[in-house]
Amino acid sequence: MEHEQVEKKEEMHHHKPDNGSNQIAGAIIIAGLIIAGSILLKGVNNPQANNGKPNTGDTVTLQPAKVTTKDYALGDPNAKVTVIVYEDFQCPFCDRFFQDSEKNIINTYVSSGQVQFVYRDFAFLGPESTKAAEAARCAGDQGEFWDYHDYLFGNQKGENMGNFSDENLKAFAVNLGLNKVSFNECLDSGKYTQAINDSTIEGRKAGVSGTPKGFILKKGKVVNTIDGALPYASVKSMIDAALK
Repeated sequence: MEHEQVEKKEEMHHHKPDNGSNQIAGAIIIAGLIIAGSILLKGVNNPQANNGKPNTGDTVTLQPAKVTTKDYALGDPNAKVTVIVYEDFQCPFCDRFFQDSEKNIINTYVSSGQVQFVYRDFAFLGPESTKAAEAARCAGDQGEFWDYHDYLFGNQKGENMGNFSDENLKAFAVNLGLNKVSFNECLDSGKYTQAINDSTIEGRKAGVSGTPKGFILKKGKVVNTIDGALPYASVKSMIDAALK
C-alpha cells in the first residue's frame, strides 16, 4: 500500500505514456513474486529501494542536443545558465509547470539576462500533440510562436478529444490576429511534421520519458534536471545554485 501511494504521488506531476505493456509487465512481476517468495516480495514493495524517492523512469540523464538557431529560445544566448524544457501541449502537467515555474523563470531570470530558456517539443500523447506543435511553429513563421505556445497551454481540454483539431488550431490563429491564409497553408502542408518527430526522438536520446522534463545547463553541461511539474521554489533553488 505504501509503494502504491508513492507511485500515485509521482503521477500527479509527471505525465508518462499509458500502454498495454504495463499490464504485461505487471503479470510478469506477479509471476516472479510467486516463484521467488516472500524475500523478493519484500524487496519489490520497499519504498526505500530507490533511496526513498519515487522512480520516475528517467534512469538515464544524457546531454540534450546543443541549442541552435533552430530552437525556440528566449533570452541571451550567452547567458550563464540555459534551461531546456521538453513539453507536450496536451500534457496537463506541462500546463501546470508553464503557469507557475516557466512564467517565473522568464519574468525573473530571462528578463534579467541570467538565463536562456529553450522550449522543445516532446509530442508523445497522440496526433493532436503533433498538430498543436506544428501549429505553434507555423505561428512562429509569423513571429508569434510564444503567443501561440501560451494560448495552447491556456486552452487545454483533454487529450485527443478534438480540442486541438486542425479547425480549432486555425481558429486559435485567427484569435491571435495571425495571417489566416499563410497559417492555414503552413498547417495543411505538414511543413513541420518531421521537425516535431525529430525533436521527440532527440528528447528520448537525452533520457526524456515523460513531460515536463527539463535540463539546467551551465557552460553547456547539465548540472541538474527538472523532473515533472516542480513548483517554482524548487526550480529557483536549482537555477540559483547553477548561477553561483
